[in-house]
Amino acid sequence: MQFSEILGQDHIKNHLTRSADLGRIPHAQLFVGPEGCGTLPMAIAYSQYILCHNQNGENIGENESCNLKFQKISHPDLHFVYPSVTTEDVKTKPKSIDFIADWRQFVADNPYGGLFDWYSVLGVQNKQGEIRVDDAQEILKSLSLKSYEGGYKIMIVWMADKMNTAASNKLLKLLEEPPEKTVFILISENEEDIIQTIRSRCQVLHFNGLSENVIGEALISRENVEPKLATKIAHQAQGNYNKALNLLKDDNEEFPFEQWFVYWVRAAFQAKKNAAVIADLIQWSDQIAALGRETQKKFLQYCIDIFRQALLHNYETQSLVYMESTIENFTIAKFAPFINGNNINEIFQELSDAIFHIERNGNAKIILTDLSIKLTRLIHKK
Repeated sequence: MQFSEILGQDHIKNHLTRSADLGRIPHAQLFVGPEGCGTLPMAIAYSQYILCHNQNGENIGENESCNLKFQKISHPDLHFVYPSVTTEDVKTKPKSIDFIADWRQFVADNPYGGLFDWYSVLGVQNKQGEIRVDDAQEILKSLSLKSYEGGYKIMIVWMADKMNTAASNKLLKLLEEPPEKTVFILISENEEDIIQTIRSRCQVLHFNGLSENVIGEALISRENVEPKLATKIAHQAQGNYNKALNLLKDDNEEFPFEQWFVYWVRAAFQAKKNAAVIADLIQWSDQIAALGRETQKKFLQYCIDIFRQALLHNYETQSLVYMESTIENFTIAKFAPFINGNNINEIFQELSDAIFHIERNGNAKIILTDLSIKLTRLIHKK
């Protein structure tokens, strides 16, 4: 992975390469940033820079065989841990190593891919991914061995906020007394979900979302997108290159979030004058409840984003509004008047609570039905 292939984040590239050149490599670092900003490719490029003894700010050096191993993400001194679930092939105690071939293909196909994309590869269905204590045990086992090339060993923990308590406690002990010449790179989108004792032992680097110019230029140069369309997609992507790629592919056929959302808010609005519509809301809840929990959470987060867009439009900050509806007779302009300062906080809280309860294995049908009935009241609140 070349640093030149990573979009934006120049100040972080310079910091990492300069500190490595000076031999100042912290034993534990935490890369924090939103989806699609490049935390994972940066971690891989940084690992390559260290392990292959590259210099001058790029992964080109005399150790060609080492650099070639990174092209297939198969260097023996580079280890990964990431959320996993039970599958037909791995029926009990799943560990990251069980899915290493899938992981390498996933990273090769789209290093900017998000957690939901990884779960789609695993086929999580109604399960939720997690980093378990068995993964932490594998970390201990991997790092207890001598390095293959006699230098550093690097452990990348992707989505470290998905570690359960047992895994977190075991990793904490390793961070407190790290093996010699070992580097931990933790990656997270939600820093606060990592226990404080781990965060306090890491040097934290915060990544920003990518600028519209960076995303637009990448779409033009890498995907051969026409400039006008690239500019439009870059605006809609909100700093997320993975989202930009999905928008480019119009990758919404499997999960038509917009259709579900529009049907839901229309039914909730009509329920005040027609009580029979409650049956439609219950049917809608059944439909969404039949999906996997990760899909449910992603959809509810999508709803939060659309309500936020409506509020921004209502308060005449059109430059921040990116949504362009594809549903007939539905536009943010028409929807915006129903979202205001008197109901947005309660709507946001109810959606957040629903995500919280679904994440903790609550009954999705009951949670979504309750949310729908509450929306019938909130959407009419002036």
